[in-house]
Parts: sequence; structure tokens; C-alpha cells
Amino acid sequence: MKFYDPKPLGDATRDLLGQVATATLSSQLVKRGLRSTYMQTPRPLNPKAARFVGPAYTVRMVPAREDITELAFPTDPDFPQRKVIETTPPGHVAVFDCRGDTRGGIVGDILVERLRVRGVAGLCTDGAVRDSAAVAEQDFPVFCADVTAPYSMIVHQALDDQQPIACGGVTVLPGDIMVGDIEGVIVIPSPLADEVAADAADQEHLESYIFEKVGEGGSINDLYPPGEAALADYERWKKERGD
Repeated sequence: MKFYDPKPLGDATRDLLGQVATATLSSQLVKRGLRSTYMQTPRPLNPKAARFVGPAYTVRMVPAREDITELAFPTDPDFPQRKVIETTPPGHVAVFDCRGDTRGGIVGDILVERLRVRGVAGLCTDGAVRDSAAVAEQDFPVFCADVTAPYSMIVHQALDDQQPIACGGVTVLPGDIMVGDIEGVIVIPSPLADEVAADAADQEHLESYIFEKVGEGGSINDLYPPGEAALADYERWKKERGD
């Protein structure tokens, strides 16, 4: 039975999420009781292309088994690992569950280029990618746990797509909102995305005030978290800036 009903990601929320840090989003989710939303292993292959926001399009990989895994390159367009390259909607993030096994690369530079050209927002996996030097030069966010030379079929069998998966130690449901930056990837339940984005933006605005005041010699005992006096001064600070 389908137990999730993803909420579409609006443009305003996408824009906000693209401006705030995953660290801030993690804090906001913890405040809401969600502690298991940060992926521990995927990291950006190209730090200069380390920002994405989009709903998850999921692919589940299981261990390869000789009687069911075809080692020849699969050409069936419905083969899930191939299908995701052509069917992940623009603005979405392709998310591959590889069980943390990095011995075989799930994509290489050609497949990544196809995702980029199609307008996909990014790719995230707890597995590995091939052709890493070429992929790292592309202006497309790819987050992975490692790089490798062998192709995926020696260790992975793509089983299905658009089902709940685990990636980087986090449960990912199709339509969950994925946010990546230089520190990693956060998974936001889609019904919470609007409020989390708004509160995260407010938090970072307040923290910019705190950072400025600490730089001027202020004590964290007064400012972090801010007491009543600091909050009142923050309101004054906002008015002076026209915020």
C-alpha cells in the first residue's frame, strides 16, 4: 500500500531552499523531531557544482546475482538503471540506493550529461560513479560515496524505480525534497518543505545578525541563542537595514 502522498514543490520554496545551508535545514528538522534526514556518505564530486534542490526520483539497486544479472550492457529502455536517465522529470533529483557498495559505478560521464541536458536537478547515491574526472568537470551536481572504474553490473542489479529506498542511511520516499550543498544532502518530507524553507531563511537572517555582533566583540552568552535584549536589538538592526 502506498503510504506517502508527496506535495509538489513550489517555485518560491525551491528558491528559498536553494539559498539556505543544509546545516540550517538540519536544525529546523531536528526541531520538528526529525533526526535522521542527513545522508552521511554522499559528497559532491565537483564542489563548484554542489547545490541542488528537487523532488526525489528513486532507483533501488540490489546485489547482483549471476542467474538474474546480465553483465552485457543492458539496452532495454525499461531497465530501471537506464530508464531513470530518460524519465527523471526536469527539476527532480535522481537518487540511487546502492546499499553503500562502491565497487561498481552506477553512472558515467555520458549518462550524467544526458541528465544535465534533460534539466534534471542533480544525482545522489551512496554508491560510486565512473569516469569521475570527466563527471567532475561537468556543471551538474553529482553526489556519491566514492569513485570506481568497474561498471555497476558486477555488483548491482537495478530492481525498480519510484519506490521507497535507503540512501546514505536515510529513508527516501519518491517526492521527498532533496537539498544538496557543499556539506552534503538533506531529505525533507515534502509536506514540511514550505514551512521548513521559510523558517530556515528566518534562522539564517537572524544568524547573520548574531555573526556580525560576535565579530564586534559580543558574547555568545548574550547572542547565541539570543536573549530578549539581543532580539530587541535584532529588530532595530533589521529596520536600519530596511529588512
